[in-house]
Parts: sequence; C-alpha cells; structure tokens
Amino acid sequence: MIIEEAKRLGNVSEYYFSKKLDEIREMQKSGKNVINLGIGSPDLCPSENTIEALYKSAKNPANHGYQNYRGIPELRKAIADFYKKIYNVPVNENEVLPLMGSKEGIMHISMAFLNKGDEVLIPNPGYPTYTSVSNLVEAKIRYYELEEKNEWSVNIDKLKNSDLSKVKIMWLNYPNMPTGARISDKFYEELISFAKEKKILLCNDNPYSMVLNDSPKSLMEFDGACDVAIELNSLSKSHNMAGWRVGWIIGNKDYINSILKVKSNMDSGMFLGIQHAAVEALNNPQEWHAQRNEVYKKRKVLAEKLLDILNCKYSDEQVGMFVWARIPDNIESVEKFTDDILYNSNVFITPGIIFGTNGSRYVRVSLCCKENVFEEAIKRISNKK
Repeated sequence: MIIEEAKRLGNVSEYYFSKKLDEIREMQKSGKNVINLGIGSPDLCPSENTIEALYKSAKNPANHGYQNYRGIPELRKAIADFYKKIYNVPVNENEVLPLMGSKEGIMHISMAFLNKGDEVLIPNPGYPTYTSVSNLVEAKIRYYELEEKNEWSVNIDKLKNSDLSKVKIMWLNYPNMPTGARISDKFYEELISFAKEKKILLCNDNPYSMVLNDSPKSLMEFDGACDVAIELNSLSKSHNMAGWRVGWIIGNKDYINSILKVKSNMDSGMFLGIQHAAVEALNNPQEWHAQRNEVYKKRKVLAEKLLDILNCKYSDEQVGMFVWARIPDNIESVEKFTDDILYNSNVFITPGIIFGTNGSRYVRVSLCCKENVFEEAIKRISNKK
C-alpha cells in the first residue's frame, strides 16, 4: 500500500469466520468435502408469503429508488405490532428504527453514544462484534465475566463494586449467544435498576428469543426499561432471513433520533421490496414458528449425539440455534481440538475461545444443517475415534 492503514485498525483483526471460511473453501477446492457446523446461517427458507411479497414489489418499476432512512411506515407498524404480539410490549412507531441487519446497529449505536476513551461493558464470552466495533470507535473495553457456575448470568454485585464512572454503554445478549442461556424476570429488573443507578445505557441484542424458546422475552417489557435501555432484534434467525439484512432498534425516541443521525449518513435506505417482504414475515403465524422449531429440535438431538461422541458436556436448558458444550478436561487447547476435528474428519465446529477467554474450554455447534448432514458428520467423527 502507498499509505498506512488507520491507527484505529491496530486493535481490530479480520473476523474469525471470514478467515476460517476462506480456509474451508481452500479445503473444498482440494477435494475435501467439509461439513460446516460452525456458522449460524439458517438453511431454511423464509415463509412463502415473504418471498411472494418481495417478488411482487420488485416487479414494480416505481419501487427501486432511494427510500426513507426511517423505513416505510408499514414496516415500523409491523415491527411495533410484532413487539406487542410476541413480547406484550407497546411500542410507538417513532420508537422503531429499521436497520440493514442488527450488526449494522451495533456500529450505529456505538458511533452515536461513544467518544474516544469512553468505557463500554462487554460480556465474556460474547459476540465478537461488540469488541471490534468498540475498538473501531476507540472506546475502552471493560469485559464482565459470564461463567457456567453462575449459569452465564451477569454478576451485578461485582460490577457495582467497581468504578463505572466512565462507562456509557453495557452490551447484553439474552437469550445468550454463544451459551444459549436465559435470565429470569427478576434479573432483567435488577439490570434496569443497576443501569438507572449507574447511568449506563443497556443495549440488549435479542435475535434468538424465538428459536427453541417457548417464552420469548424482551428487556423492553420491564418497567423503567425505556429510560435506560434500547433493544436490537432482527429477522435473520427467527425468520430465516439472515442474508436479507433486516433488523431494527426499539427504544425511546430520543435514543432513536441520535442513532438516526449516524444511520442517515451511512446508507440510503433499505430496498423497498425487502421492506414489503419484512412486513409479511413479521405477520407469520405462530404455527410457522412452531414448525421451524420442530426442525431445530430434531437437529439438536443429533448435535448432542455428536458432542457425546466427542465427550463434551452441555446443558439441556439452552435455547437458540446452537449447542454450547464444554470440552474434556484432558484437552489442552480448544483450537487444536476443533482443528483436529476439521483436518481429520472434515467437520468444522467453532472453538469457544473466539467469543472471549471464558470460552476457552468450550465449543459451539450450529443447528443450521440438515439432519442427513449431521448424520454424516457423526459418522465421520465416529470413524476417527
């Protein structure tokens, strides 16, 4: 390069899955049929009415221009209605900001509220994007520990006893990824009280609440949340629309308007056909969601069988589209463990260390593969034991 990259990239590396997928592609080119059980990209289709709505809208020549940065009113209403139906949360349409995926929202929120040197609380283990985006905006990261012995919940008392005077944002993710853990209503209430006391904005990332979970929860359904919290959600996991890039933020209109200042300078609105399709998706009946979960239930049984062969331990209480499991005590390195499986059996599962140091004794298996693929993975791994 004839110029140096920006200093802000000094603490940011290429996303783990970006690098690993390149390696897997090279293995595929060399003739190795690698089974990928690492990525949470749904292989099921969106509902038929969702696809039809996209097709119909895309055929209209008038629908291909720039769109409103806030999204069309029909989409904001559909999101508000969805929150009322699923979480019993009354939402005004000016408290909704559609996004091109919730990953985009993590950047917009961080740019809207974090200055250089501001501190941000991030879970360990947790979604790596919280860390990378915080580094990009030059915030100071404060990890808080999630541990199996505490059922992967936040140790609020420990946080209260630390200096939080410079903390502005706390990232939450329940149901949790990668651990599949849920927290109680009482815990949500304690988090809201904690945020009010410490004047910290809670940012709950909530894309997994409808996957293998009979009681979806939103942080926003609890008293006082609108004052101290915002919530990200998306259609990626719950509606099999990961590649469509449709998400949103729910929150007080003042928070929404600050985030909009960033978003409106970063994109030119979401394609209208996708917005029309998202409206249809948000109206999917409960039966559609139940059918999706039945598919995942069957796959989860096979994922657990695979983990049993590997002598890994897991909780039956997990929700979401992954199974999180502890590796055997005699294994020294989780990365070597997963690489051995990849190179010897041509099966890729995710090492938990990529989610933080508290994931160093764990692996994560995605449920986004058909049953026959799981059966083949089980066969391969069994033959190498």
